[in-house]
Amino acid sequence: DCGVTSTSYADDILLVGCDVIGYLMVAPGSPRCCLTPGSPCLQVLLVFAKEDSQSNGFCSACEKAGFRCSVVRSAESAAESFQEKHHDLVIMDHRHSRHFDAEALCRPDREEASVMPLINAGFNRRYVENANAMACYNELLQLEHGELRAQFKLRAGNAIFTALEQSQEAIEITSEDQVIQYVNPAYESIMGYQQGELIGKEIIEVPKSEKNKPDLLETINSCIRKGKEWQGIYYAKKRNGDSIQQNVKITPVIGQGGKIRHYVSINRPLNDNNKVDIQSSKHKDRRKGSLDVRSTTSRGSDGSSQRRHSSMARIHSMTIEAPITKVINIINAAQESSPMPVAEALDRVLEILRTTELYSPALGTKDEDPHTNDLVGGLMTDGLRRLSGNEYIFSTKPPHAPSHLATPLTLNDIPPRIAVTMENEDSWDFDIFSVEAATMKRPLTFLGMQIFSRFRVCEFLNCPEAVLRSWLQGVEANYHSSNSYHNSTHAADVLHATAYFLCKERVKVTTLDPIDEVAALIAATVHDVDHPGRTNSFLCNAGSELAILYNDTAVLESHHAALAFQITTRDDKCNIFKNMERNEYRTLRQAIIDMVLATEMTKHFEHVNKFVNSINKPLAALDENGGNGDEESVKGVLTTPENRILIKRMLIKCADISNPCRPQELCIEWAGRISEEYFAQTDEEKRQCLPVVMPVFDRNTCSIPKSQISFIDYFITDMFDAWDAFADLPNLMQHLDNNFKYWKGMDDRKLHKLRPPPE
Repeated sequence: DCGVTSTSYADDILLVGCDVIGYLMVAPGSPRCCLTPGSPCLQVLLVFAKEDSQSNGFCSACEKAGFRCSVVRSAESAAESFQEKHHDLVIMDHRHSRHFDAEALCRPDREEASVMPLINAGFNRRYVENANAMACYNELLQLEHGELRAQFKLRAGNAIFTALEQSQEAIEITSEDQVIQYVNPAYESIMGYQQGELIGKEIIEVPKSEKNKPDLLETINSCIRKGKEWQGIYYAKKRNGDSIQQNVKITPVIGQGGKIRHYVSINRPLNDNNKVDIQSSKHKDRRKGSLDVRSTTSRGSDGSSQRRHSSMARIHSMTIEAPITKVINIINAAQESSPMPVAEALDRVLEILRTTELYSPALGTKDEDPHTNDLVGGLMTDGLRRLSGNEYIFSTKPPHAPSHLATPLTLNDIPPRIAVTMENEDSWDFDIFSVEAATMKRPLTFLGMQIFSRFRVCEFLNCPEAVLRSWLQGVEANYHSSNSYHNSTHAADVLHATAYFLCKERVKVTTLDPIDEVAALIAATVHDVDHPGRTNSFLCNAGSELAILYNDTAVLESHHAALAFQITTRDDKCNIFKNMERNEYRTLRQAIIDMVLATEMTKHFEHVNKFVNSINKPLAALDENGGNGDEESVKGVLTTPENRILIKRMLIKCADISNPCRPQELCIEWAGRISEEYFAQTDEEKRQCLPVVMPVFDRNTCSIPKSQISFIDYFITDMFDAWDAFADLPNLMQHLDNNFKYWKGMDDRKLHKLRPPPE
């Protein structure tokens, strides 16, 4: 295989692959060792008696490949240099034997005529003279990716197995036929088997626990045989017959030609300190458990945790205790008399409770789903601060005053062509885009007049209809019609959804007062006023005036709420609050601001979790205990001031992002509009040399179906499940299911656009 058949090739250059010993050391602060070529560049020794085009060709090739290259001119220098550095590859000139004998330099026994001494010395390849730098470069690459890479991996074998032997996780390696080939000492210790009892056995011969679901093994095998990694919870049966619950990760190892050669299984008992949440499994249902609080923090298992309990209890014993402090003190007290595994588990609970991000789920890795990570990252962060002075300034201009305020129309003056488009505005399937077209992109004023009239808002506010009309015109004038998504049509759509939710029996009859209804309708109307068509992250990255004004915190939402009241109070002709009693106005103002701020996506999971824990779960418990639940008990849950706030927040949040629950054609139109707005932001970020907040929203490469699937999975499904359980919305949930199937079908066909191509 080495290609050397004779020692008489006068015009050949002999290449020598040199042996080297690799060491693996794992220590605090030490760099990670590299057991395969790539990170540390290869060291090449060129043994050439004199400089010529061939030696220069190899020097250029080494430089192009990023290898470190040493050149020596004599046999003595070659031996000395090699002893010092132990190069990975030696290239020796065999053309000019009068300068030095390349064979003699490597042969340990000059008398033996066979080729074996040359092979033992490392000669394994010949290179016919060719000074072309690219030919030399290709030769080096073949050597690196062929013999050298294989040698590196082989030499690393002992180090790898040493690491496996020392690992505290149970590791099992099987062949492609599911025959056990290796288990480490941790596996023996946890499962109670000896190596000799398992090696050579098929997996199916090892007893299985009856606690697993019947189809779990079939699911696992189906997944890993396709070359996909599986991770999840699995009950294993120990040698003594006991079942042990483990977090298991099985990884197929792909060999030459793309064939699966081995399966590596890493098993971790669930009472281990580094327990991984089952929701991190890569083999998932589409409904992600975003209602769960997730944490990857861990605590040491030594005895020091017990000694901390009494001191931590003293730290948390305060004169005025918050509810979370009381919970922490109860846990600390329980730890004192708990066995070690329970005490350590409670330690991890305390670490979770002490974080300030109790409701923020942990994102997966970037390679898991770039669409989800980009979308979630872009919507739930305030951006990365740029440190250059090239700032994008979003100027804060005074509110726009519409030119037609002098003669406001009344509800009776709505043109018939517009009135026709609003005939079914109390239906969920209402088409807002027909109103947008009929009103020349001014749907908010006309739909607002109709909905506010239906809810008798003017009577509650004690304001004339003309003032309400002027106010609606003033608000709509401050929405940007140039935005593809965040314009007055979106505001009108959210207002329509809000009105629809307010008419649901549990919301209208049981929960909210008239002041809550009015606050919700006004908040929906103004919730995105003066939106620039860019996300909070963009404004923070760009150093905009708004970001500076609001300290990079809820920038847009704070601006929407503040501007709404500026528009309202600047002129008596549009001040709908002018005739309100002072205390009632303050209550209404507080409710409007709270609802507008609730639309900020960074608090999405906090609002949803609080709603579920404070509303859904108590109502479900009442239903279980008393059939439909005692009417007074239900009312007691729903009408507390705190819970009414949670319901209003949930209501406007669902109205704000209800597009995936609309009829399919409306859903597709909204998806196209929001995608175009994100594309425009990415374009501007590139032009302004700003950080690209959502790289996946590149108009040339983005898959709109994938982005919609991610949005539904991560934000919509759980939230609307909770809202449906409260308000009873079967038609919305049917639309959501239909739309998800539509986007999934598009993605399965590898289509990236909004609609399939025509037949």
